[in-house]
Amino acid sequence: MARVTVEDCIDKVENRFELVLLASHRARLLAAGAPLTIDRDRDKNPVCALREIGDETITADDLKEQLIHSMQKYVEVDEPEAETVPLLSSSPAAAAVAPQSSSDDSAVQFDRMSEEDLLRGLENLAPPTETDDEAE
Repeated sequence: MARVTVEDCIDKVENRFELVLLASHRARLLAAGAPLTIDRDRDKNPVCALREIGDETITADDLKEQLIHSMQKYVEVDEPEAETVPLLSSSPAAAAVAPQSSSDDSAVQFDRMSEEDLLRGLENLAPPTETDDEAE
């Protein structure tokens, strides 16, 4: 059987550089376990990739899209904007401070705690119990 060459595939993909990029990408896919669309005939993956392109069992446009997708580091997904959800709290003081449904963010209020309140709260915390490993 005659070997496939770049000249045999150049009518399928006009640019030689693009043909080599697509064939190498397809050869990597074959090495990763992608199914063949032709008979292997003891050919290596680059030759099988060129034969697939030459026989048009795989279109160059599909390979191009797969190659572009594989090189992208960040694929932007259009997701709806998250709606503002009111803060749910169990304490009535926090409910009084929580913003009532306002359309702008400038009306958002935050809880303010004085230094004395913070120190009182820290004094009420129990120290961690000492384990046998820490005592040694």
